Amino acid sequence: MKRTDGADTGAAWFGMPARTLLPLDADNARAELEELAANAAGNGLKRLERLAKEKPPLASFLGAVFDLSPFLRDSARRQPQVLEGLFDAPVETRLEIILEAIRTCGADEELNEAALMQSLRELKGEAHFLIALADLAGEAGAEKTVRRLSDLADACVGAAIDFLLRDAHRAGKLNSPKAAESGWIVLGMGKLGAHELNFSSDIDLIVFYDPEAPAILDPLDATDLFSRMTRRLVRILQDRTEHGYVFRTDLRLRPDPGSTPLAIPVEAALTYYESRGQNWERAALIKARPVAGDLAAGAAFLKELVPYVWRKYMDFAAIADVHSIKRQIHAHKGHGEVAVKGHNVKL
Repeated sequence: MKRTDGADTGAAWFGMPARTLLPLDADNARAELEELAANAAGNGLKRLERLAKEKPPLASFLGAVFDLSPFLRDSARRQPQVLEGLFDAPVETRLEIILEAIRTCGADEELNEAALMQSLRELKGEAHFLIALADLAGEAGAEKTVRRLSDLADACVGAAIDFLLRDAHRAGKLNSPKAAESGWIVLGMGKLGAHELNFSSDIDLIVFYDPEAPAILDPLDATDLFSRMTRRLVRILQDRTEHGYVFRTDLRLRPDPGSTPLAIPVEAALTYYESRGQNWERAALIKARPVAGDLAAGAAFLKELVPYVWRKYMDFAAIADVHSIKRQIHAHKGHGEVAVKGHNVKL
């Protein structure tokens, strides 16, 4: 980035912000920059301190961001080194480094569960901050932003899965710690499945397993084993600690969630969908994709479901099914008429 007086700040960043942000409170924006400069000085971040004090256009952008977004302001206060790091590498590079660090966490045999949870929360927080900053600056459009958030969720789920498989192998519960041999299928649904995750989204997952996978010691014990591991997966991702949480996680899209285990054998799942699958489940599976665990087994499972999800013919019964879903939504939510205030556009 270039300063208006022609001198180079030395920042890689993302170039000049493509958008001009105006703060709601100009005085508060100036105060936020002063606090940023003081925080940077206290942490020995000389380049960030100089940027905040000399107030080139990039600093004005940051002042507006911190005035408009308490989340980004608080993130910068907690981790000013994240901004300092952008002097050496642009956002895209930093995000690649963070994703690799997340994957490394899952493979690190020295990390226990508590350490993994802390690392995932810290790395996810840094990535969320950078993705939001890049979005506001115009470095990334909506499609790139939601893809980055989805890739971040994939990496976090994958790291937790790798840790749990290794832990189960150490405990003698599995023949192998390798995800590709585990038969553990984790499908991303909804926004995650479609690479459309946004900043406030939870992640919808459905978990299955293949009892014939090489890593499984006892097929009769597999449902209990993978259900316990799935419960730990949710805890790793969504429990709130002093470091926050990674992603809120929802498992309720699985077949008959009130009476089925958290991890379901693939044959039982196929039988369910073919004989008892509901309209909304067919629609939900359109966006499903394997996000972690045994990716090949997940792809094979979805291939088996193709005739269920995509009917060969769009007959009158199929059209009636679509109308039925819409009627059920209106009956349950009372959204037959559009209200100006409080209307749920999603539904």
